[in-house]
Amino acid sequence: MVFRYNEHQNIASLDPAFARNASTIWATNQLFNGLVQLDDSLNIQPDIAKRWEINDSTYTYTFFLRDDVWFHKHQLFGIDSTRKVVAEDFVYSLNRLKDPRVASPGSWVLNNVEHFYAVNDTVFEIQLSQPFPPFLGLLAMRYCSVVPREVVEHFGNRFRSNPIGTGPFHFKLWEENIKLIFRKNNHYFETDKNGNPLPYLEAVAVTFLPDKQSEFLQFVQGKLDFISGLDGSYRDELLTSDGRLRPDYENRVNMIKGPYLNTEFIALQTRSDKNKALQSPVFRKTLNYSFDRNVIITYLRNGIGSPGTSGIIPKGLYGYDNIEGYSYKPEKARMLLEQYKQESGDQNPSLVLTTDSNYQDIFEYLQREFEKMGIRTSIDVMPSSAIRQARADGSIDAFRSSWIADYPDAESYLSLFYSPNHTPAGPNYTFFENKVYDSLYTHAKSLVDINERKSIYKKMDSLMIEQAPVVPLYYDEAVRFVQKNVTGLGINPQNFLILKHVKKSPQTP
Repeated sequence: MVFRYNEHQNIASLDPAFARNASTIWATNQLFNGLVQLDDSLNIQPDIAKRWEINDSTYTYTFFLRDDVWFHKHQLFGIDSTRKVVAEDFVYSLNRLKDPRVASPGSWVLNNVEHFYAVNDTVFEIQLSQPFPPFLGLLAMRYCSVVPREVVEHFGNRFRSNPIGTGPFHFKLWEENIKLIFRKNNHYFETDKNGNPLPYLEAVAVTFLPDKQSEFLQFVQGKLDFISGLDGSYRDELLTSDGRLRPDYENRVNMIKGPYLNTEFIALQTRSDKNKALQSPVFRKTLNYSFDRNVIITYLRNGIGSPGTSGIIPKGLYGYDNIEGYSYKPEKARMLLEQYKQESGDQNPSLVLTTDSNYQDIFEYLQREFEKMGIRTSIDVMPSSAIRQARADGSIDAFRSSWIADYPDAESYLSLFYSPNHTPAGPNYTFFENKVYDSLYTHAKSLVDINERKSIYKKMDSLMIEQAPVVPLYYDEAVRFVQKNVTGLGINPQNFLILKHVKKSPQTP
């Protein structure tokens, strides 16, 4: 009755206000709830709010809360050691999210919020300053979890390691970078479709092995219940070249696959002073036509994912339209390269590709293909943390990047190329700027009708292809390898870990 997984990245905090990366989100998903939640198809579902109403004319969202949700037990709650969640708790939690003294990385979630208040204990209202149709999806983010004022104010910064929420599991033990344990919340408010209380598991145990090969060995030995993703250290041991489980594992492991809202790409610094070639859309198109994305999926990804032959919006997200992007066209690439040379006078274009070691094999393939075209190419392998810093200050020109949707709307991807979002103000690391694109982006944010927004998104994605500030590589696929005695885990396009529906049966000898 204990679900065991490994977190090879450290967890920085168990405070949902700091749930900015997967490791923290996975852990805090077990401890906290918000107003709404997403199902495995990214549909908005009730959570602590049992229903809601939206007034489009005043941009007001009215949430009607359940009256049977209780915080995890803690002595600070007094005699009963717990108390019921009320609307005022959401007022406190969202105010805390935007408090500069807290410095939550999720404060941006409330950028379009004018004000919010508790009408009474079970009615909570939020009014936006302007229309923002994806707003409900933002509220499903872990940042917007409800937390108890008395516990947070008692612990201050130490709330990161003394979390109290309302989730299906409650905090038990954390030896940082060694082990983390959650226990079943016997007073959790959700039930399954038959009315049985959730969760089914008694506990969750997390280890912190930093090496993925060691993690895989623990899984093979039955000491972990699942692993997520496909690492080069065990990829060929586990899967055939076409993405099927090898015979040795078919009777021991279940593989779950599904769309993953993650686009992998090379970001090109379109204002680069070090490499003027990257300022040219013609040169950027040359790069896009110069290699076969199917080779990456077949030989370097063991069939996991799909070629990035459309725009930046990935499969599985509303707004993806399978528009024609870039495929392997070597003759067209050579023609464009000659055009670039004639227009620029640069007869010896070059390129430095920056990546971390996890993607070195893919970038070595790209290096060979670009050099076949006549583009001198070198690879700079850096730690991921160094790449993040360098892209933020604009000091690298062509680097491996990816974007995982923060919320289920294509606006999350298209915001990467909105000019006011230039780094360091936002995630526009390519310094792309286009007046038509900016105008479309602003217009789309004002549209409530999702089909109208989709039409604008298609125009923006097509413009991205035309201007080519990135080289899409592939649309990722979420893949999980699960022990045969585990059921109910499921998978979702954000690859979040949801354990409240998981069951374990005795392991077959």
